[in-house]
This record gives sequence, structure tokens and C-alpha cells, in this order.
Amino acid sequence: MSKLTAGMKRRIKKEFSAEKPTIWIGKGQVSDEIVKEIEKQLEKREIVKVKVLKAALKEVKTADVAAEISQRTESELVEVRGHTFILYKRRRKTAEK
Repeated sequence: MSKLTAGMKRRIKKEFSAEKPTIWIGKGQVSDEIVKEIEKQLEKREIVKVKVLKAALKEVKTADVAAEISQRTESELVEVRGHTFILYKRRRKTAEK
């Protein structure tokens, strides 16, 4: 897995600060379905913005949820801000024929 440089992180943060989250995590917490959907979006777009709703934050912090999802999807956590976080995973190169 390639590490993001500080410059890449800054660029991603700047580009995605105005974007709306594409995934919302509610009281169902981090289910396998959520992880699969995040993986699918990472494969397609490389970057995913996730919002954790207050209902999901009874016992855990947003940073803990972000770290767990980052680990489970083998993606890199770019930023946690409030209840929102950004994940990045470099797209795998597919062999073209």
C-alpha cells in the first residue's frame, strides 16, 4: 500500500472539503454491508467521504470508527473532522489486453 504524502493529503482535503458524504453510518454501526459499500466506492473513485451520525456515537468516537473502517478496507485515513472522515485507497491497476 502506498503512503500518502503530506501534499497529497492537503490536495484531497482541499478538493473534498465542499463535497457531500457518500456514506452515512447510523445506529447500525460498522456493519459488513457498510464496509462492502465503502470498498466498492473506493474501488470506483479512490476517495470516499463518510459521515457518522450521532446515533452511532454512543460508545465510540468518530476517529475510532474511521480507524476501524480504514483497517477493514485497507485504505488510508486522510482526515477526521467533526463527525466526518475521508478515506483514500489507490485503485488497483487492472491488466489491459
